[in-house]
Amino acid sequence: MSSLPAALSLALSLAMAAGAAPAQERSSQTPRPASSAQLDDVVVEGRQLETMVRNFVTEVSQPANNRGLARWNRPICVAAVNLRNDVGQYIVDRISDVARELEVEAGEPGCRPNVLIVAADDGAALASAIVEDRPRNFDLRHNGTDAGTRAFRNFRTGDQPVRWWQISMPIDSETGGRAVRLPGDIDPATGQPTAPRIRVFAASRLRTQIRDDMVRSVIIVDVERLAGANVVQLADYLALVALAQVDAEADTSAFPTILNLFEDPASAPAGLTDWDRSYLTALYEHDQFRINRNSQVRDVAEAIVEDRRAAAETAPE
Repeated sequence: MSSLPAALSLALSLAMAAGAAPAQERSSQTPRPASSAQLDDVVVEGRQLETMVRNFVTEVSQPANNRGLARWNRPICVAAVNLRNDVGQYIVDRISDVARELEVEAGEPGCRPNVLIVAADDGAALASAIVEDRPRNFDLRHNGTDAGTRAFRNFRTGDQPVRWWQISMPIDSETGGRAVRLPGDIDPATGQPTAPRIRVFAASRLRTQIRDDMVRSVIIVDVERLAGANVVQLADYLALVALAQVDAEADTSAFPTILNLFEDPASAPAGLTDWDRSYLTALYEHDQFRINRNSQVRDVAEAIVEDRRAAAETAPE
């Protein structure tokens, strides 16, 4: 029998299901977030900017082992559990709004969640309870679908205020089907283990028809460790880690990002910074069909550099 509360167990059952559906509609009473922090005080030029951006993308991104950078190519459905109704609704709406800005569909109330936000008094204890309750959903044998053993250990035992576990999936862009075998895949005709068959339409050493899709995310918020962060800041932080594969152990102190929120909430950005928005935009526009992951990182970094330079040129003097 499950040791988790019934409501949480039900939410997990929905979030861990294979299907993915849209997310919640905006509440008419949802407060609007503060404007994103500006980079007026950050003056970097030429090679310095390129190096800084490349270091940021490399430091922050954490794709599944041996895979490329994943993003949501399907609708997202965000749910929040164990939060006051107005706070939970605001967070759901905010993440959904940021997703829509990236042209990711977010849908109706009552959808099946694939992004689950759970508040807890003890994040590590809840993470362990979730894993023990549904071990198959956190099985590290899945080829190219998660960030690996170290990230998994950090999810279960780390002391960070927010922790997350994400599953991505290699997808055949021609068919929309999985491009990797998972435990339990059985051919119904023979009863034997089976694997997806990929029909290659155009062989290339540089490009592939396989892309990486984010398919579900469980995010635990340890309410005892928020250190004074307000709900607007928290919602934007959660939006970034829900929509991108972020390394929970990344050192982001050198960069103007909401990921620095818990270092000092009082001096942290009010929400997503221009830097964060450039990263998300580049991530959701980059060429996912490059075979080499380093080339994907380079593609994202180059797009951020172009965006930051364009913003500097149009900024009022």
